[in-house]
Amino acid sequence: MRIRMDKRAELISRGREAYPVGVPVTRSIQSVREQYGDLEAGDETGDVVGVVGRVVFVRNTGKLCFASLQAGDGTRLQAMISLAKAGQENLDDWKALVDLGDHVFVHGEVVSSRRGELSVMVEDWSMASKSLRPLPTLHKDLNEETRVRQRYLDLMVRKEAQETVLNRAKIMQTVRQVLVDQGYIEIESPILQLVHGGATARPFQTHLNAFDQDMTLRIATELYLKRAVVGGIDRVFEIGRIFRNEGVDSTHSPEFTTLEAYQAYGDQFTMAELIQNIIMACADALGVHQIETDRGTIDLNAEWTWLGVYPGLSEAVGREITPETTAEDLRGIADQHDVSVDPSWDAEKLVIELFGEIVEPTLINPTFVCDYPPSAQPLARPHRSKPDVIEAWDLIIGGMERGTAFSELIDPVIQRERLTEQSRLAAGGDDEAMELDEDFLRALEHAAPPMGGLGLGIDRLIMLFTGLGIRETILFPLMKPE
Repeated sequence: MRIRMDKRAELISRGREAYPVGVPVTRSIQSVREQYGDLEAGDETGDVVGVVGRVVFVRNTGKLCFASLQAGDGTRLQAMISLAKAGQENLDDWKALVDLGDHVFVHGEVVSSRRGELSVMVEDWSMASKSLRPLPTLHKDLNEETRVRQRYLDLMVRKEAQETVLNRAKIMQTVRQVLVDQGYIEIESPILQLVHGGATARPFQTHLNAFDQDMTLRIATELYLKRAVVGGIDRVFEIGRIFRNEGVDSTHSPEFTTLEAYQAYGDQFTMAELIQNIIMACADALGVHQIETDRGTIDLNAEWTWLGVYPGLSEAVGREITPETTAEDLRGIADQHDVSVDPSWDAEKLVIELFGEIVEPTLINPTFVCDYPPSAQPLARPHRSKPDVIEAWDLIIGGMERGTAFSELIDPVIQRERLTEQSRLAAGGDDEAMELDEDFLRALEHAAPPMGGLGLGIDRLIMLFTGLGIRETILFPLMKPE
């Protein structure tokens, strides 16, 4: 860095700028390569261009220097700086002042070198931005920690990192387009909230000085989107950041992106069709329908099956489990299958945990896990024909939950009872329980239409198609301070 700082000072002393406001670019590296990629060795075009790129390779030899200039997307073009074309001063300054990592502007004719490399024969050059730090060495400097912590380096030298960003953008665009094409309206709901709700999760706490009011960051977008449906926006969605003050691992991040969508006069089956349309559209956009995992091959073209929680658990443990099965019996099953459980959990919570530990990891192809006990989702309505279960599903693909949906609870009386019970749990020390949201209940008391609701983890959708952990799919994930 000291040597590079000296070169920066030398640039300025020689009357050159180290960080100009701009350079006279006339063509992109990509467009030059597209137009002249088929030149024969030694050909000249007569086309004089001004291009800029990051120097990723240099070879300085006597009267002729070579450099590879790289565009942001990784496309490269060779620059040749010769005494005959550039002159002594340009050649000497190039050798003395240019390092790997610098952004450099070159002006000259597009030619093909004697070895057939597409090049610019430089007549003049200038520094676009001097790099004070050296480029990382791909195999030595870029361990996973560095890649995630200094993502700009990862993007700079690793094409796979760029592809992940492009695939994420393509998936986000596809999800949004499917919803817009089906008549959904995109809205934005508050991130700062007085009452946290819409999910069972521990919120981040903050304080609003203007009102001298404690606030939380949202843990879901659900309750405000439902308010919009009450107001008459019959199909509504939001793609946005969610914040949960919980653990960090390969599938969980304290901030992540979700899609939530609500449809008046829809139900859990309407939303199942919607999520299948979204995921298959993403598969088409990326050209990926079969995905290899360490648990087996996911075939998105296979039948998307439905599996009830109680029948699925019964088959896995070899005995019938029903909503009447006692907590004591379920704890015995947990012991037999080495599933650790909390002694305070009731039968419903035990069923949910046992299914998640024993059955869920075995579900590779898309499976709608349905008919949950009521405590699993306090905002879902009772099943229309089955006792003691709710109309809700989790979509499991590759042994991992990717999305969830309900036939939404719209009865304000039952909803008040559910949220009151949640607030009692919160008062008893449950950090993940929801709070009683009087304004949301007031909205429901104005009559919400029957509706289906969908939640889809965008990061987990990207993990599905890329096979990466959540830290790799989020461009700038939250990291512990160095």
